[in-house]
Amino acid sequence: MGVQHSGGSVLVGISGDLDQDAGEALRRAFEGVSGLERDMMVDVHGVGSMDVDGLLHLLDLHRRAELLGLRVLVVGWQPQPQQLMAQIAGIPGPGTACGERYALAGFRRLIEERAHRAHSLPEGQGWPACT
Repeated sequence: MGVQHSGGSVLVGISGDLDQDAGEALRRAFEGVSGLERDMMVDVHGVGSMDVDGLLHLLDLHRRAELLGLRVLVVGWQPQPQQLMAQIAGIPGPGTACGERYALAGFRRLIEERAHRAHSLPEGQGWPACT
């Protein structure tokens, strides 16, 4: 993970697998944040795979940034992470546009709630149904 500060923005580049081990690295994104920044752009081009734990860590990063008053934009969704988010959200079909919806606070809360439910499901049990 790389973090750059440019004017009023924090640029976070993530690569590799986004899984249960990603939490500490993502928390480092806030090192050096002065409170003067307005935006956080998270580039996930380099994330080829993500599991529910990784999604929860990404959602935690988003929530922490918002608590600091940062507007968050996540860009560069790859097929597997985007499909995982669509499955958890209950949005059917390949290639669904979850990445674009992620920027909406209500959608983020929906995904977060369902990801927590999916995380607590016994292994082998299906994804939460769309309600």
